[in-house]
Amino acid sequence: RSQVAVFDLGGAELASSAVDHEVGAGPDDVMPVVADQLRTLLAAGPAPALGVLGIGVSLPGVVDTERGVSVDTPVMAGWDGIALAPYLADVADAPILLANDADTMARSEFLGHATPTDDLLVVKASTGIGLGVLAGGRIVTGARGGAGDLGHTKVAEAAGRPCRCGDVGCLETVASGWALVARLREEGRTVDHVRDLVAQALAGDAEAKQLLRESGRQVGELLAVAINLLNPRAVVLGGDMAGAYDVYAAGVREAVYAKASALATRELQFLPATYGDRAGLVGCAALALDAVLSPAAVDARLARARS
Repeated sequence: RSQVAVFDLGGAELASSAVDHEVGAGPDDVMPVVADQLRTLLAAGPAPALGVLGIGVSLPGVVDTERGVSVDTPVMAGWDGIALAPYLADVADAPILLANDADTMARSEFLGHATPTDDLLVVKASTGIGLGVLAGGRIVTGARGGAGDLGHTKVAEAAGRPCRCGDVGCLETVASGWALVARLREEGRTVDHVRDLVAQALAGDAEAKQLLRESGRQVGELLAVAINLLNPRAVVLGGDMAGAYDVYAAGVREAVYAKASALATRELQFLPATYGDRAGLVGCAALALDAVLSPAAVDARLARARS
């Protein structure tokens, strides 16, 4: 699913839309639809006085922010190395700001739970599993942009299980949305997406609730290591599985309190993502606003206006 929205320079959402895509859809299938959605939203509202100044985009996996391309997204075949800017060139003459999806969710918390000096771990638990790290008020992306790749860490419970990334033994094979959906389908149950599983859990389905809690526990076991290393103030749980927050969070808490140190968990908070299923949109808006409202960007626009 792709989400598209238009925001003003104050960070207020003016319009939004969402479109479902086939699993495994490539950029030639997804990006023209995204461009059409954005074009429609811009045409429906009043023309921005300054035009479109920036476009924030998020993708799963490792991205090259300088070139605006995915460089390691094994779960999205055909995206690596493909520049996204040309797909949006005729929609708006504006820079494309690209980021990893979990980092984008973490960025949305700058407008929510976080303060300029906060330390948060932001879990994206959806079809896949990712982790955004906010330390000292900054998003930590790592030397090559791969920080927070929680879902493709090897765990004992997943030994020998093939992952959609092409490896075996990844956490995702036992705890991700795609793995839980596959398990239910093997039992003959009708589920198309992890959102269906969450809906069943919210309706009281005992098996759905157990699967979500167990997924949370498995994620929490790895998360406990990150908590000991980084000593965050809070763990923020977002993504589709966090739609059944109480169930999912119970599993995460169970493992974290059992595995992490007493010091790291003494005042640790567990919080739902501030913006829920809109976190990606808000994070993309924050990404674009940070760029277009930076002193250097503002000075450059003023210089062009005077020339």
